[in-house]
Amino acid sequence: MNRKLNEFKKMINGKRVAVMGVGISNRPLIRYIYELGAKITAFDMLEANDPVLSRTRQEFEQDGIYLNWSVGPDYLENLRGFDIVFRTPKMRFDVPQLLAERSRGAVITSEMEVFMELCPARIWAVTGSDGKTTTTTLISMMLEKAGWRVHLGGNIGTPLLDRIDSVRPDDAVVLELSSFQLMSMRKSPDIAVVTNISPNHLDVHTDYQEYIDAKKNIYLYQPFDGDLILNADNYETSVLSSEARGFVHWFSRKNSSAEPGAVLHNGWLCWRENGLIETIMHQDDIVIPGRHNVENYLAAITAVWSYVNPAAIIDVATTFGGVEHRMELVRELDGIRYYNSSIDTSPSRSKAALRALADRSEHAVLIMGGQDKKCDYTGLGRKILQVCDRLILCGSNSDLILENLKQEAEEAGHDLAEMTIINCDTYEEAVSQAQNLAKSGEVVVLTPAGTSFDAFRHFEERGRLFKKLVKDLVSQTVD
Repeated sequence: MNRKLNEFKKMINGKRVAVMGVGISNRPLIRYIYELGAKITAFDMLEANDPVLSRTRQEFEQDGIYLNWSVGPDYLENLRGFDIVFRTPKMRFDVPQLLAERSRGAVITSEMEVFMELCPARIWAVTGSDGKTTTTTLISMMLEKAGWRVHLGGNIGTPLLDRIDSVRPDDAVVLELSSFQLMSMRKSPDIAVVTNISPNHLDVHTDYQEYIDAKKNIYLYQPFDGDLILNADNYETSVLSSEARGFVHWFSRKNSSAEPGAVLHNGWLCWRENGLIETIMHQDDIVIPGRHNVENYLAAITAVWSYVNPAAIIDVATTFGGVEHRMELVRELDGIRYYNSSIDTSPSRSKAALRALADRSEHAVLIMGGQDKKCDYTGLGRKILQVCDRLILCGSNSDLILENLKQEAEEAGHDLAEMTIINCDTYEEAVSQAQNLAKSGEVVVLTPAGTSFDAFRHFEERGRLFKKLVKDLVSQTVD
């Protein structure tokens, strides 16, 4: 019996509830609490005649769910008189209208905060600037291989509150948590993983320190017997251990003496504790390429070591081909391999992808460009030059990418006149140009180095369009 869940169901019946944003994470929330008797007003900045919003509203009404609506540019003007307000993850917690409603007595929360409060099972949660989706997925797969009943969700794309009734105390819950979800979080998981921290999302956070502080919430409220897993190779994470409430474990690709935790030692992934090393597998056993994925495995191993056997870890490593939109092989045509890495929403993500290509001595035609997040582009140009002499730019931060490339090419004594650089307005044009430029034995890689919000709703939509366009290509080989 989940006492907290039963109390929540009784409490929310008849309450005036505002749901901010009717996107992917909040639609299941609306359905769930509507059935519990909540009186819901849905808020969204989209216009009433927006096709996406109109379709969402129609789907609700077809299922007998009738809501009050406040939409359009002034949608927040009606935020008054509610008992509970669920904010969407990308809505800052200190929006004046939210603060005013809190001062009037409303509870300001989110789908994920409520889920974590009500969840009866052990929770693993992962955050970080890079690698969190892959690490979250690896943790869930390793636990499943070891026989756990796993619920995977959070920022990875699956809301979980509407599934809370099916979560049992002996299950495992694995969450990916973004800085937006963590900003106002006052509940931490049993096992918290911070993959790394570097400047990111500074178009939303007021500064880098606020971004770091948001990440810290993943462990600041842990129980005394909680576990915090940190990256010993990343400065920002290495200094967090002093604030831990529970046990600290480390993972490291560069420092094989870090302990307790998973380390890379002479090419082998090992568990190190009390000066003793237990070999698990060789790094070449990992199917997905790249040094960053070795780090992701080390992080995941550290998180699950006390809960799975080494055989489950090895099974995942030797069979898992990667998460969609993360260096995902779309197809091979005319000897050219096309990869979708739409998840590369920052320069640091693109640098990791390009490093993986360089490690495999790949020669690439790159498609880059997206919306800037006020990120640091240092080093991106050098990584581009290592794998590419044909670059296609398609996105609002194209000028920033090109400016960095020119600067770092000059510093390296590289003549950009030898490089083909093409600007495109559409992905249709970009993919067509890439096919024309690429040669057999090479790769075409979408690695935007920016978010998708300059032209798409999310990076998944961008990646799926790229994949469709690639799959629609026709062979240029002459019979």
